[in-house]
Amino acid sequence: MPTTGCFRRASLSESVGLRRAGNLTIVKLRHPDRLGLHLRVVLRGGVVMGPGRAELLEAIRQHGSISAAGRALDMSYKRAWDLIEALNASFREPLVETARGGASGGGAQLTRTGETVLELYHRVEAAASASAAAELTLLDDLLAAKK
Repeated sequence: MPTTGCFRRASLSESVGLRRAGNLTIVKLRHPDRLGLHLRVVLRGGVVMGPGRAELLEAIRQHGSISAAGRALDMSYKRAWDLIEALNASFREPLVETARGGASGGGAQLTRTGETVLELYHRVEAAASASAAAELTLLDDLLAAKK
């Protein structure tokens, strides 16, 4: 069955699970070794939403912190923070809200807009995968046999 995906860490993949798009199963893998798409959406003004940013948003949702999300994805805190700042600045409303650390801890969470952007990205990903399933199978059939 054709697959597509973007996640590399099993712990995060297990929390996300498998998605169904018609007769297509979408498996979350960083570098897919199975038939599928690796989708990057470019919006107006060059704003990009792709598997890595979706993965980061999901990790923030799961861990409640930008630093914990970065660690889970083997990403530096600075890289994670820079990506979130860029996403927050690109949309009318922020995708991630943060609270400063201190005695009460701090943390981060997706806003309603962040949840919506993530859901819409996954819907585009599923639609593209379902739409391309037949062509992907034909392309796969043209590959040389594995040695």
